[in-house]
Amino acid sequence: MPKVPAIAYKASHDFQPGSRDIIDEEDLDEVENILEILSEQTEINNILGEVAARRVLMLEEEMQSSDSNSSDEEEVDIGSDDTSMSTDSDKDEDSIIETDDEIAEEVVGEPSNLTENVQERRVIDDYDPNDEDDEVVKKIILELKKPRSKPPNIDTTDYPTDLSFHPNQDILAVSTVTGDVLIYRYSNEENKLLYTHEIHSKAVRDVEFSVDGRGLISASRDKSIVISDLETGKFKKFWDNAHDDPIYTITVIDENLIASGDDEGTVKLWDVRTKEPVFSLKEVEDYISKIITNNQKRLLVCTSGDGLMTTFNIASKKMYVQSEPYEEELTCGGIFRNESKLVVGSSKGNFYTFNWGEFGYHNDAFSGPSTPISLMLPITERIAITAGEEGIIRAMHLFPGRILGIVGQHSLAVETMDISNDGELIATSSHDNDIRFWNIKYFEDFDGISYNSKPNKAATSNNLPSSLRKNRADFFADLAE
Repeated sequence: MPKVPAIAYKASHDFQPGSRDIIDEEDLDEVENILEILSEQTEINNILGEVAARRVLMLEEEMQSSDSNSSDEEEVDIGSDDTSMSTDSDKDEDSIIETDDEIAEEVVGEPSNLTENVQERRVIDDYDPNDEDDEVVKKIILELKKPRSKPPNIDTTDYPTDLSFHPNQDILAVSTVTGDVLIYRYSNEENKLLYTHEIHSKAVRDVEFSVDGRGLISASRDKSIVISDLETGKFKKFWDNAHDDPIYTITVIDENLIASGDDEGTVKLWDVRTKEPVFSLKEVEDYISKIITNNQKRLLVCTSGDGLMTTFNIASKKMYVQSEPYEEELTCGGIFRNESKLVVGSSKGNFYTFNWGEFGYHNDAFSGPSTPISLMLPITERIAITAGEEGIIRAMHLFPGRILGIVGQHSLAVETMDISNDGELIATSSHDNDIRFWNIKYFEDFDGISYNSKPNKAATSNNLPSSLRKNRADFFADLAE
């Protein structure tokens, strides 16, 4: 399940809005035209570079074959005039290679080490943002020139079911279908497995760090909730059969309180200082997909698979309000705009916006991708990362609703994701046992931009700088790594 530590909002509060607050239709058309021109130049250069590289490789193979034949002839007939003939042939091939190097120089700007230059040379490197009058175009060019770094992928033996970043260290917890929790220390150079803790007898459904970062809180299909030591794995608290049904999700409210929801719609609140739950309430009949609270910690908002959003009052231990039913599963949600707005995603790819505290019916709605959305991760006060069954990770500007583009992608459905404590990385996992990191720091520059034009449908397939794939109509792919 996606988790958003409170510290993850630090970056969004420090963001500086762009020099222009509004992008009109003409600006967007101008940006798209510039991106299209640059994309065509990039594609032409790549094609020419690949052709030249193939030609050099073919000539090298021919030269190696010729050298081998010449060597054999010298062993049989030493002193033969064939030696001079071979030398002349080598000179001809050298001149051909030099010609190809000259071609490469025209394509990529540097003569030697052709294949490496084709990959490293970028059209964007030749552009000076100061030559542009439009501030939006300047911002895009500056962003594309910045180097991006991220940790390498993690491949796990067992299927990962959840991810959680440590609140103040470069540590990632990975829960698995076998009931284990793996602890990694990540960096841009390597990821190191620190500990493997065998905690549950069945699949771990959700794993979180305690507020102080010294403990792990995990919930499982075996219906138990465990608080364990981060380093030793020793149990600090164990609620066996915490629910009558498998637990689907948990949320850490503070250093003492934990909320949990199960597959059949029961929500419980736990205090780590007591054995029994603070309360146990059941107002829906389907799984609890997400439990959300704000910094005031007065209300628990619970989305569920039967299309209802139910809010509980923590102090009074009873239901506060329940929304009108929706004809789709409510699968995820997040808080935005200084905790004044709640946005909920659905199995039909729709998004519903509520004023915080007014959860009976949404006050705004918009459609995202046509495929189901199962994960939402707030990364700034206006932007969220979403993912689901199609394996594509997208950025959404939620006020108003607009798809910014593709952050990254997996070959299979995205199962879970989380954001690092500094707000610079997100990690995602998929059904192929692959955990990937994406550098999303560039969203700092886009958070303050507001849009007054109609959503651009092309953005649903537009790859942002963190993506590993190339666009046909833009040059963001130059920052894939």
